[in-house]
Amino acid sequence: MGRGHGILTALSTTPGTARFVHPRATREAQLGEVRVAYEFTRGARRTIGFVIGVEGLSVRAPRWVALGDVDQAVRDKAGWILRKLAETRQRHERIEAARIDWHDGTVLPFLGRSLAVRLDPSRAAGRASGAVLDEVPSDDVASPRVLWLALAPDAAPELIRDATRAWLMRQARCLFTERLDHFAPRIGVHWKQLGLSNAATRWGSASSTGAIRLHWRLMHFHPEVIDYVVVHELSHLRVMDHSPRFWATVAAAMPDHAALRRRLKDETVPRW
Repeated sequence: MGRGHGILTALSTTPGTARFVHPRATREAQLGEVRVAYEFTRGARRTIGFVIGVEGLSVRAPRWVALGDVDQAVRDKAGWILRKLAETRQRHERIEAARIDWHDGTVLPFLGRSLAVRLDPSRAAGRASGAVLDEVPSDDVASPRVLWLALAPDAAPELIRDATRAWLMRQARCLFTERLDHFAPRIGVHWKQLGLSNAATRWGSASSTGAIRLHWRLMHFHPEVIDYVVVHELSHLRVMDHSPRFWATVAAAMPDHAALRRRLKDETVPRW
């Protein structure tokens, strides 16, 4: 839950009308009272495809399809397109509202709990990483854990951000490795390499070579959600598409995957 630059814009024109504009738009369509400017490309495919992303609507069509048929296909999908564009914009607004303000005392989500970032060089003395997590986790999940960074209380926001990110990435590599080792035997696959991703739109990916990439910002989610992404990518080592056989593989290892997938999609993570 991927999961901001070049976001689609919704521009008001006259009362009751709006325009969704993709930054690389080459065509437009009037869908009810909404004007949608979308990116259009042709390629080696069999059908017209629609993708709603942070930038807006992208339409891809086979080379032989007439433009009039493309326009009609967009109109036929008007309800779905407008709903997804609105959902994407709302999600982006939530993400922007969750943008992290880096300072002594910043709080961010960490494995389903709150994590307070505090600055005190003496607390992390002797630590090569310059960071230390409080030793005794509280049973009260509403109370934040504390990450102590070996930085002065008046450190620049960029230094606090970079030190926190470096610590989170170290934690991510350890946790992801442990969870990959846990689930791989259950799925009957062998993974060979773990990479930490910083992709704009994907939480994970898998290669037929056995290489797995997982976004380090998954550490903001509850461990159950992280496990879903791990199982999803490991399942691709058996089935490289999203066919029924793929989802059956996921379900065999994680019966409640559908609910966890929704949480990955719906929960808002902070904007770095």
